[in-house]
Amino acid sequence: MPVGNAVEVCQLVKEFEYYKKDIGMRQSLKNLFFRKKLVKKAVNAVSFAIEEGEMVGFLGPNGAGKTTTLKMLSGILHPTSGSANVFGYTPWERKKPFKQLFSIVMGQKSQLWPDLPAGESIYLNKCIYQVPDEEYRRTLDELSGLLEVRKLLGVQVRRLSLGERMKMELIASLIHRPRLMYLDEPTIGLDMMSQRAVRNFLKYYNEQYRATVILTSHYMKDIEDLCSRVILINAGTILYDGELKRIGTRHEERKLIKLFFSEEISPELLLAFGDVKESDGNYAVVEVGKDEVRLCLQQFLDKFPVVDFNIEDLQIEDGIARLYSGSV
Repeated sequence: MPVGNAVEVCQLVKEFEYYKKDIGMRQSLKNLFFRKKLVKKAVNAVSFAIEEGEMVGFLGPNGAGKTTTLKMLSGILHPTSGSANVFGYTPWERKKPFKQLFSIVMGQKSQLWPDLPAGESIYLNKCIYQVPDEEYRRTLDELSGLLEVRKLLGVQVRRLSLGERMKMELIASLIHRPRLMYLDEPTIGLDMMSQRAVRNFLKYYNEQYRATVILTSHYMKDIEDLCSRVILINAGTILYDGELKRIGTRHEERKLIKLFFSEEISPELLLAFGDVKESDGNYAVVEVGKDEVRLCLQQFLDKFPVVDFNIEDLQIEDGIARLYSGSV
């Protein structure tokens, strides 16, 4: 059976109108009669398609248009122009069958009632989505077991740790077995172990139920572990859509030489060899071309008191940063 597209977006645009006001009483009085209207294009002619069962990283700096796009795809916002198709539905028509197909989890916003036990908030979602009793009990038992929070379902949400609360958020969002998940910073603020637990759970859920996942995160570990494909957006425009490992040919052609010195070395002395990314006297990181590594390293050893060194590939974040800055 061929795999179809779960999400199709074509030339999606979202504009917000706002007004400019200068500081001061005089300007406040002036604004009573005349206000200068400005338009912010948060999403600008965005197009992409995502196959059913695919996990895609949706990346961009703050204000790039990620959350606005997700809100349009979930029907929360109506676009200025363009079209979107999610499992055959137009999201902003908000038809009941469509709303039962997806869930959205925002790391900085909670759907749980802080004064109620987590289990009661989850049960409320069960009622909203009209999940049959037997299916609800089976799903709750499975998810709470996988996330190791079964004993915490009776605890007030406000008394849970941040990691425990996020696990409960995931259970509440998945209690109706959605086919599509929008995850907006699901691991923000979590400790390393909680982040790992959430990632392992999402990977399992995607493999087990072929749920389609669109994930935004500023933690590259989330993206590297879960997504083979990424969509990069900046200033409302898509910069890249493809395999994570293929980001930026220039990224692949650069290396980092990490140098440790027995005495302090001025970073100005290293500029002739490459781009000095970091320097604190006895330690420096120099970026050079892949073909220049051997020559540069030999010169470092000849001219400076080097006691140790490492040669490393650039991090994926560096390739992404180059795309954002337009240098790739």
